[in-house]
Amino acid sequence: MKILFISRAYPPVVGGIENQNYEISRALSRIADVKVIANTDGKRLLPLFLPWALITALFYMRKYDVLLLGDGVLGIVISFVKLFYGKRKKVACIVHGLDLTFENEFYQNIWVKRFIPEADVLIAVGNQTIKEGVARGIKKEQFVFVPNGVDTKKFVPKDMPRTRLEKLIKGKLEDDTHVLFTGGRLVRRKGVAWFIENVLPTLPQNVIYVVSGAGPDFDNIKNAIEKAKMQERVILLGYISNEDRDVLLHTCDLFIQPNIPVKGDMEGFGLVVLEAGSSGIPVVASRLEGLKDAIHDGKNGFLVEHGNPTAWREKLTELLADTFDRKAFGRKAHEYIKRTFTWDVIAQRYIDVIEKTKAR
Repeated sequence: MKILFISRAYPPVVGGIENQNYEISRALSRIADVKVIANTDGKRLLPLFLPWALITALFYMRKYDVLLLGDGVLGIVISFVKLFYGKRKKVACIVHGLDLTFENEFYQNIWVKRFIPEADVLIAVGNQTIKEGVARGIKKEQFVFVPNGVDTKKFVPKDMPRTRLEKLIKGKLEDDTHVLFTGGRLVRRKGVAWFIENVLPTLPQNVIYVVSGAGPDFDNIKNAIEKAKMQERVILLGYISNEDRDVLLHTCDLFIQPNIPVKGDMEGFGLVVLEAGSSGIPVVASRLEGLKDAIHDGKNGFLVEHGNPTAWREKLTELLADTFDRKAFGRKAHEYIKRTFTWDVIAQRYIDVIEKTKAR
């Protein structure tokens, strides 16, 4: 199969869609003939990249069987390719969630109602994404759910001394200290501020919370720390390197993602919880949106009712107890993810979906 893959969000820019587009394009290249056209400069050059992608797609599609778009923002390309090539070429588009829910009247009326539905198939990274699309008038039959994947050779369980963590956080940890960790882009839906205000104060004093990343909710999180008087128990690291992230993934006790519902925003999938689980760390996440597709309860992590402080306290207390073997569960989670969520497995599912799709 010859695939033309176009991405408007691609490394070295850091982000969930960027990482997903990069990994799926690499995995597809191992089993198909793939040409990648990508915007590597982020939002700054997006207005220029869109017309460039459109022109390039029209030119290259003479040589390719399938056009695969990295997300719905490129929806305008769908319309022009279908206009010029009709049923002779297949067009597939990955949709992540926010590319359907973005609250802009022009975008909703033109992109979501007109451009995006013209694709032959919409590959949704989460089932909540499908629900959001159907709610906006797109036919359910156009969607196929295929989850994101993880590089299980890169994210592996390993033993690492806690002195590495102490060096990173610039502080001494007592033997009985338990470390919770959240990493990624800090936006309100991640629930970090909510967790600091509503759950952390109910946990024992020997439980601390390390948060890495940057984003628009950073100041709100700082305010939550002051409001809850958690200055001694919350460590904000800001943006960290991949090396420091790996230290946290191999020295913390639990990775948590306490998402909350936010109007106009959603967790399309939750790739970071797969990375944490593959690293051998038990994951606890809200039973919400795309996290329900990434975490299979009891197999590669645990799901907790979102916005319920009591449920969160009880589950974390259970998993931090000496009776729960966190390392054994982490090894089990890694093996489950390796069977279910590797990028090679996910890439083959993409190929299967595209082969079964008929050009309209």
